[in-house]
Amino acid sequence: MAELKVTQIRSKIGGNSEQRNSLRSLGLHHVGDVVVKQDRPEIRGMIKAVRHLVTVEEVE
Repeated sequence: MAELKVTQIRSKIGGNSEQRNSLRSLGLHHVGDVVVKQDRPEIRGMIKAVRHLVTVEEVE
């Protein structure tokens, strides 16, 4: 199964509670944090909520 490398590039300050909760659930706390998650619909949904705050790369 493919994996996604998610990097936080912008701050969560000014975001609504859904965006802050999505970042926390992804394991991102600070700008520059990087996590690798499995490519699943739940993860894709969290990324979609914060797509303006993160970059996503596919990892094999």
